[in-house]
Amino acid sequence: MPATSSPERTHITVRVKRQLAADSTPYWETFQVAYRPRMNVISVLQEIQLNPVTVEGKRVAPVSWDCNCLEEVCGACSMIINGVPRQACSALVDQLEDPIVLEPFTKFPVVRDLVVDRSSMFENLKRVKAWIPIDGTYDLGPGPRMAEELRAKMYELSKCMTCGCCLEACPQVNDYSDFIGPAAISQVRLFNSHPTGKMHASKRLEALMGKGGLHDCGNAQNCVRVCPKEIPLTDSIAEMGRAISIYALKKLLEH
Repeated sequence: MPATSSPERTHITVRVKRQLAADSTPYWETFQVAYRPRMNVISVLQEIQLNPVTVEGKRVAPVSWDCNCLEEVCGACSMIINGVPRQACSALVDQLEDPIVLEPFTKFPVVRDLVVDRSSMFENLKRVKAWIPIDGTYDLGPGPRMAEELRAKMYELSKCMTCGCCLEACPQVNDYSDFIGPAAISQVRLFNSHPTGKMHASKRLEALMGKGGLHDCGNAQNCVRVCPKEIPLTDSIAEMGRAISIYALKKLLEH
């Protein structure tokens, strides 16, 4: 059961998987910090940063981690917390088992400690042209309107913050696969549904049909379970599967 705050709880034990550099050997260190109600994992890491002393009394370098918005919008503070990929800012200590175990994501190169390089996600977004093309710097006037029902559905997809949780949970994202991952697939659905974005719909579908594209998905459905924004990723994967089939059939008939 998740831990809860209690008058008896005075300290939090934290085990951190550390790594000094990208080519260094990982190792574990354990810390204790004073408990306060309503702490999140970021505040725990800040306490360690103020006094980086292990439970053995050894003073060490402060733990490195990423964070920015502190309100589950930027996606920067992604890490594995008690075995689950999630955001450190929204992981409340009162809801976590003690000790709290913090590890860096395994699907991205480690930079240092809990900091990883998620450049591959952004490269995949470029690969599928995850943007709305607008030419010129002049005022183009109001854009085309979307039906309210479609706008509401697409708004949910626009909440993606490129945090990487879905890729961390996906068994198809590994050293032996070029799978583009559920986040990029969902963004194709988002931008191909936009009245202006449809201009490049075929190029996005072609990207999903290429190496490491949608057909590499194993339908594990782990992605939708861990998404912090509860984006319907599996719906997007299914929808893009249909779109690719229709697009491929049309191309066949044209030739």
